[in-house]
Amino acid sequence: MRLDKFLAENTGLTRSQANKALKQSAVMINGKVEKNGAVKIMPQDEIYFEGELLTWVEEGQYIMLYKPQGYICSHDEGDYPSIYQFFDYPLSSKLHSAGRLDVDTTGLVLLTDDGQWSHRITSPKHHCEKTYLVTLADPVENHYQQSCQQGILLRGEKVATKPAKLEILDDYQVNLTISEGRYHQVKRMFAALGNKVVNLHRWKIGDIELDENLAEGEYRSLSEQEINSFNKG
Repeated sequence: MRLDKFLAENTGLTRSQANKALKQSAVMINGKVEKNGAVKIMPQDEIYFEGELLTWVEEGQYIMLYKPQGYICSHDEGDYPSIYQFFDYPLSSKLHSAGRLDVDTTGLVLLTDDGQWSHRITSPKHHCEKTYLVTLADPVENHYQQSCQQGILLRGEKVATKPAKLEILDDYQVNLTISEGRYHQVKRMFAALGNKVVNLHRWKIGDIELDENLAEGEYRSLSEQEINSFNKG
């Protein structure tokens, strides 16, 4: 990788700002000042910017995060903090979520810097299943399973949802598995059934389940088997 590109990605500087910093002798590689932004660098090189060692973040990051309530899956913080604050820079700047969760929804979020990999999760043509633990305000009714299997017409839409799987856990809790990602889909499905979601937790995407050893706000890298589960086809 070119030195000026590395600096831009790992310091937050623009490419032109990085080259200005180089000319001002702000960068050292393996103990020597380097002013040429076109120099090619390798992961084993020690690169210091203004006396601080920069961390080389290699491409190919695949991560599961246990998202807490009250965080948004966006780099742009507004009224709520972003999930990317759980990651140190520069890793935080390289990642994007492969499917978002609402601010009040908890659970499994997959993050990566691999656009093709995340596309296999988010693209409607791949029919990636996501499973949610849903807590309802009113008791589950007997017809919910059949209604979800047949598809539910959401308010303001002309096409019913694709068949979904509903597993009843108790009077107020169900597991719901859907294969699409319409706006607030789970909440709207139960609203159409005359009920209200009071708590929503995603615990599975495809074959990947949220690691029970993770606490809210914690993350880990995916295993090779987990990564490859989305590399089929």
